[in-house]
Amino acid sequence: MNTTTSINTTTTLSAGRGNSTLSLNEGYFARRNALDWVFAVLVAGGFLYAFARYSAYMDVYEKGILFAAIPATIAMGWFWRPLRLLMAVVAGFALLGIASYQGDLARAEQVFWLKYFLSSQSAILWMSVLFFMSTIFYWLGMFAGNTPTSTGSSHSATLESLGSKIAWVGVGMALIGTLVRWYESYLIGADIGHIPVSNLYEVFVLFCWMTAAFYLYFEAEYKTRALGAFVMLVVSGAVGFLLWYTVVREAHEIQPLVPALKSWWMKLHVPANFIGYGMFSLAAMVALSYHVKQQAHETRWYRLTPLWLLGVVLCFVPIVFRKSPLEAGGSHYWIGYLLVAGLIAGGILLGRKHIAARLPSLEVLDDVMYKAIAVGFAFFTIATVLGALWAAEAWGGYWSWDPKETWALIVWLNYAAWLHMRLMKGLRGTVAAWWALVGLLVTTFAFLGVNMFLSGLHSYGTL
Repeated sequence: MNTTTSINTTTTLSAGRGNSTLSLNEGYFARRNALDWVFAVLVAGGFLYAFARYSAYMDVYEKGILFAAIPATIAMGWFWRPLRLLMAVVAGFALLGIASYQGDLARAEQVFWLKYFLSSQSAILWMSVLFFMSTIFYWLGMFAGNTPTSTGSSHSATLESLGSKIAWVGVGMALIGTLVRWYESYLIGADIGHIPVSNLYEVFVLFCWMTAAFYLYFEAEYKTRALGAFVMLVVSGAVGFLLWYTVVREAHEIQPLVPALKSWWMKLHVPANFIGYGMFSLAAMVALSYHVKQQAHETRWYRLTPLWLLGVVLCFVPIVFRKSPLEAGGSHYWIGYLLVAGLIAGGILLGRKHIAARLPSLEVLDDVMYKAIAVGFAFFTIATVLGALWAAEAWGGYWSWDPKETWALIVWLNYAAWLHMRLMKGLRGTVAAWWALVGLLVTTFAFLGVNMFLSGLHSYGTL
């Protein structure tokens, strides 16, 4: 009997209006289409123009970061194509905003689209409103019926799709606000200008759009929008804190950098750190949805601990952050927060059966949770190493057991142990979800608690 084995290296894919042949041994660059290369040329051209115009203000390390960003940006656009449209829109509106200033910061109150849309503060306020709206539409979609509409899609799918589109616009406004704020800082003074990732206000904006953007990737990857209702809760919670911090502390004002932050290391360390924070938060909200799915028909109150514990934690937030009742109406703000938090927690608890039916399978939730933690851990590791190098340059030592450093190590060890148990011992299910939820508490304390209750070399964003 002839058992000749042949390996066919081409796979014929039937898609829509015709057939296309994909060679399995085709090179990475050979798979790029014309739009991919147009995108690459535009990105390279934009970065090279920035280098030609601003290289005199950069040191050798900043020039290295700029050139390294070219292939990184192109690779991201090739990997996830919706980013290309996002980048183009953000670049266009950010450049319009920058050009509208004409070198005069006072024009922020004189030019219509700067005053209401494109100045950094206006764009970030739009981000805040849009993320709130996105969360609302995701939850409306969660509880809406599946009756087909005249367009063929259900009310639920329509509302969730709207929530997703609004989240995309919110990410765009956050990026526009960030880029314009960067330019505004240089209009105040060349010695004041800096990348806007230096204080709590700026990094909360960073956290919001990064977490939302990573969620939108998972939404497209797993073809489900049901998780948006949960993930956008943590984004909206961060927006709520951001608004309070803006009103009470006037934190939106651009401030000069302290000497230790005047370093190119900040451009690398802080974004990498907040990819980690965002992904850990995303994983925790997926873990919460895992518990909802798993305990949909549970009636014993003590088995519903993750759900009512959410209410306790949310309601505890106003107690932690509340200041003097006379302070810019702060007490009224947190009373409102308390009521909203209680309604959210109660709604999830009472509607858990309906919510569970809308969520993807436990296997999908477990997989998203794992991938989010894996990506977050990788970037958090990079951020920790970069932080140690930065510390050596700024303070003369790689590690000083500063409270922020200590808690960063605790966060790293927590997720390192989670991943070790997952990969070596097959950790899955309830224990993994509980661990991810507890991990969010540890991460939150490292992010905010250290600033509130402890002091040290990293006390730049006090509350």
